[in-house]
Amino acid sequence: MAILVLAEHDNSALKQDTAKVVSAACAIGGDVHVLVVGHQCGAVAQAAQALQGVGQVLHADHSVYQAHLAENVAKLLVELAPNYSHILAAASSVGKDTLPRVAALLDVAQLSEVVGVLHADTFVRPIYAGNALATVQSHDAIKVITVRASAFDAVAQGNNASVVSLDKVFEAKAQLVSQALTVSARPELGNAGIIVSGGRGMGSGENFGMLEQLADKLGAAVGASRAAVDAGYVSNDLQVGQTGKIVAPNLYIAVGISGAIQHLAGMKDAKVIVAINKDPEAPIFQVADYGLVADLFDAVPELIAALD
Repeated sequence: MAILVLAEHDNSALKQDTAKVVSAACAIGGDVHVLVVGHQCGAVAQAAQALQGVGQVLHADHSVYQAHLAENVAKLLVELAPNYSHILAAASSVGKDTLPRVAALLDVAQLSEVVGVLHADTFVRPIYAGNALATVQSHDAIKVITVRASAFDAVAQGNNASVVSLDKVFEAKAQLVSQALTVSARPELGNAGIIVSGGRGMGSGENFGMLEQLADKLGAAVGASRAAVDAGYVSNDLQVGQTGKIVAPNLYIAVGISGAIQHLAGMKDAKVIVAINKDPEAPIFQVADYGLVADLFDAVPELIAALD
């Protein structure tokens, strides 16, 4: 039994989620291969070689794959699929875009957002916004799976897997016209060890400046609830929750967030949760390890001053 993991990267660096998906692949059992597809991404292939548990790295390097468009990458995955019993990717925007297309082309059912492996054909995934866990079994010959990376620990470094170059190139049916990238000195939200998030209680986008100061003191990423995003306080790329990013940092500080089910689904796996809210009945306190019932406009400046 061989398992293929689609690596996630930006053509220069391998993202941490890939190491976590490899961990899920190792739990399934079998020979684990990692597919690095992109353009001028040799450094990524080298990083994938070092992941423990990886037996082989498949390296497809061509300009047609530079933007990692699902329309182009899926064809390569389908071509490779007969050699594998499982195809895995992180449940990120890339994985959610690519693997459903692969599953459709293979005429199999996709297993989404897997958080646990019970057997090679039996998996655990959340339903009802994470309020329940379903155990599902697939009888498909090839199992196409997106993995919630926050549910698995990353595998260690120190391996030296072999690399096989692939020269299979398909005619590009889609092209990237343009993209707008948000540049930040703070850690990426999905991989940050510490996250400071604000909710509707922040009152305005300007008040998020307080959280940015706090995040800079802690070396943290800044997040937000859906209510804050819908109110226009911050952009939607900062949204944490069921319809945003699923995170599991070592420390999650929720400021002015009431704790709606949608938000809890995206952060309740954090190792330590700290909540600051003036409403003692706020649902966020039910999942918080530490709760402070206080006005955030008093508590956050005091916390920043204490860190100074």
